[in-house]
Amino acid sequence: MIRIAFFDTKDYDRASFERLANKDNIEYKFLDTKLTEDTAELANGCDVVCVFVNDTVNKAVIDKLYGYGIKMIALRCAGYNNVDVQAAYGKIHVVHVPAYSPYAVAEHAAALLLTSIRRIHKAYNRTRDFNFSLNGLTGFDLHGKTVGVVGTGKIGRIFIDICRGFGMNVIAYDRYPAKDSGIDYVTLDELFERSDIISLHCPLTDETRHMIDGSAIEKMKKGVVILNTSRGALIDAEALLAGIKARKVGAACLDVYEEEADIFFEDRSGHILNDELLSRLISMPNVIVTSHQAFLTEEALNNIAETTLSNIGSYFENDGLCDNELCYRCGNIEQCKKERKEKCF
Repeated sequence: MIRIAFFDTKDYDRASFERLANKDNIEYKFLDTKLTEDTAELANGCDVVCVFVNDTVNKAVIDKLYGYGIKMIALRCAGYNNVDVQAAYGKIHVVHVPAYSPYAVAEHAAALLLTSIRRIHKAYNRTRDFNFSLNGLTGFDLHGKTVGVVGTGKIGRIFIDICRGFGMNVIAYDRYPAKDSGIDYVTLDELFERSDIISLHCPLTDETRHMIDGSAIEKMKKGVVILNTSRGALIDAEALLAGIKARKVGAACLDVYEEEADIFFEDRSGHILNDELLSRLISMPNVIVTSHQAFLTEEALNNIAETTLSNIGSYFENDGLCDNELCYRCGNIEQCKKERKEKCF
């Protein structure tokens, strides 16, 4: 029997994993609380810890989990910037879900864009009050506009296909351009200067942290629309707010926020929000914020559950040789140079 402790569990997590409960020799322990150094003890007696983007998996937490005999940390997401992979090496295997539904995230980015530029959210609120005036709802065509896509992995390329369907001109930046893709790659500065719309689809690294800052915004067109469905810290939120107030940024559509860990995924409607910066962003008429919702489709949840359980099963069935392992030994964390032909440790 494999015992898995799920941290930061929501109803949709339970439903997606419980649908597969009879397929594996697995016992679930669902916990509402986030994983921190203080809550790590709740995993004592389990074999695997399953975490999400806002759980804290630093060295202190990893050392505690290792002391409790935890053999694996299974992320039910693609991103792993909240995990100290180096600290885990040699102690606990770390796996993730590299792709669950790139369509879900790309389509959500497109939905945010359309909602913003066609003022759909404002029209919805008006008509519920029987206000059918069109004043202030003028938008603009996507056809013929230039969209700059930062990051051309699976999600970025699907978003590019969607934009091309609207008749948009697409330019892109990626540190590792996709070969023979037909994508028009430019420098990041050129992308900032030419784009009417900028959409972020890249991972959070030391290099990409705050890639959208005051200096970057200065290079952009007046009225630029900025989309972020990747990681909050790609954008310096203070600089974004300043750009909005200066009328440089025409609109911002955010599914992620740098300080979201203690805010998103919870109902805080009856509380005063202590994050003044987020409050000010939400109050802006040209800002749309969704709470890390882009991944949330039935297809994605099912794929996350299936891949997570497959990752866990591969460890116990193959003597520690894991599918989708994040290995620190080889230097390239996501793609082991040995192509998983040997155990990482």
